[in-house]
Amino acid sequence: MAPRAYWKGSLKLSLVSCPVVLYPASTSVEKTRFHMINKETGNRLKQQMIDAETGDVVESDQKGRGYELKKGQYVEIEKDELEAVQIESNHTIEIDSFVPREEIDKRYYNHPYYIAPDGKAAVDAFAVIRDAMKDEERVALARIVLTNREHVMAIEPLGKGLLGTTLRYPYELRDEDDFFEDIKTPKITKDMVELAGHILHKMAAHFDPSKFKDEYEDALKALVRRKASGKTIKVPEPEEKPDNVINLMDALKASLKGKSAAKRRAHGSTARRAPARRTAKKAHRSAARHRKAG
Repeated sequence: MAPRAYWKGSLKLSLVSCPVVLYPASTSVEKTRFHMINKETGNRLKQQMIDAETGDVVESDQKGRGYELKKGQYVEIEKDELEAVQIESNHTIEIDSFVPREEIDKRYYNHPYYIAPDGKAAVDAFAVIRDAMKDEERVALARIVLTNREHVMAIEPLGKGLLGTTLRYPYELRDEDDFFEDIKTPKITKDMVELAGHILHKMAAHFDPSKFKDEYEDALKALVRRKASGKTIKVPEPEEKPDNVINLMDALKASLKGKSAAKRRAHGSTARRAPARRTAKKAHRSAARHRKAG
């Protein structure tokens, strides 16, 4: 069963339109989260708003919005004044143009959404728009109002549906020159570049997100399980930092040799240890069944 739609409206291409629904394509539900608690009572803590100058607790009816004109000086904006400039959604994704995908700077991509037809009557028009975009190999740029703000959205085919990704505005991006301007241009020999190229070639792969492993998330869950079962958590000793003074050419050569040797060792080790691993897994499953039965 599909989750509840985040947004409902129409996708419009010139005079062709069809009802669609939007679903967030990403989620953080599975991430481990912590609450602030009182260590003495174990109760959860509740946050309060405090006046920065007086230290008094501010009640909800005293809270307001203010824009800082200069340090410590604010202009108060009333709720109805803010509502006067908010854009009311017309519940339409209005396609303005189609651009080559490679022309969109990746830094502009923000939040992804799945776009699906809303009801059987919308399927034909939806399929026409989707398939036309597949044939042209272009991305649609459209306008949509979400949470009282207008966003530019890049829309492209994805399987049977569409993927819509909101784009950042130029003022939301920092200028790379502010961070890269001071990077020097050293003299690098051709041999070094070729060695690095060989390393890149040996490490070439295809994008496969199923291989991504969030080791910190796994460690957090393990920590919670151990602590909940009453086990003591030992903090490991910090590792000594290696000497950063290296010979770049030697490091490149060692990396190239090390990669090949590591692959050979891993392959040989896998072949030799496979039966032992299978035996260990079988013993583990047997022990687990025994614990469950007990």
